[in-house]
Amino acid sequence: MIFTQIGQYTRRIAENMGLNELDQDLAQLRSDGLAGDRSADGMGRRLSSRREQFFGNLRDYVEQQLALQAAGQGRRLREEMLEKLKLNNIERRDYEMMRDLVRKMAKKLVMLHSRRRKVANRGQLDVRRTLRKNQAYDGLIFEPQWRRTKIDRPDVFVLCDVSGSVAAVARFLLIFLYSLQEILPRVRAFAFSGELREITDVFAGKGIEEAVNQVLDDFAYSPTDYGRSLLDFRDIALDDVDYKSTVIILGDARSNNSDPQVEIIKTLYDRSKRLIFLNPEAVNQWGTGDSEMLRYKPHTHAAEVCNSLRHLERVVDKLLRTSL
Repeated sequence: MIFTQIGQYTRRIAENMGLNELDQDLAQLRSDGLAGDRSADGMGRRLSSRREQFFGNLRDYVEQQLALQAAGQGRRLREEMLEKLKLNNIERRDYEMMRDLVRKMAKKLVMLHSRRRKVANRGQLDVRRTLRKNQAYDGLIFEPQWRRTKIDRPDVFVLCDVSGSVAAVARFLLIFLYSLQEILPRVRAFAFSGELREITDVFAGKGIEEAVNQVLDDFAYSPTDYGRSLLDFRDIALDDVDYKSTVIILGDARSNNSDPQVEIIKTLYDRSKRLIFLNPEAVNQWGTGDSEMLRYKPHTHAAEVCNSLRHLERVVDKLLRTSL
């Protein structure tokens, strides 16, 4: 079994568990609902939601079985699998290889964007200034003049929900960003669950992995409260966010039915250059249960699913393309 067959195997298992019969029942309930049966319509909606949750859980199971199968195979196959696997399905024994993959991805992005920065530093030839500057040389170009492109290197504020399954994504996002300090040196990091604290100094005094482990341990058992955490960020750092700032929020937006403080998200959107919300849950889970994602999303510049290394690489690459 290879990674690209996960959907096929998930579907096959679901069919063996009675998926086709369930879909027939759902179709009948939708038909009854259209005919005016409100109870059938409500039951159909609830079953459809449970169907999506079931598929997500089943896919996670298939991914985990694939990870076990790939463990005994070649390193490159395992790396390809781990790049695409949901981060909360990664076994702890694979963390070392995952860290190597993050560093490899970070090194590739450093090389790519360092070249872009050199081009931007040099700029384009300014023909008029070059001709004026070289009039004394009878038309020979001894001193070319370049149009300078100002490098806009904004501060990056990263707010990471480190509770529950989100912690796995937070772990590798933080490792990723702090592996890019050569070209993205001004990162301020914050961690939250029931409350929010700045953790930038933790990374200044320790190795990346040690710092991440300490942060996750400090917040391990607190219930999530997005509203309280956003109020903390307002008090600690909101005044430092300006038109050059990129704000990244990583989390599932599940706040245990507390006040989500949407007004603070609106303020961040208005004050920053970019506000990016990365959510490890599938889009069809946004707004379900205690998720406040659909209330936050209209006040972001980008809201994306992010739950694998491939997702993280794409997000960081996009960030660097608009920052350097």
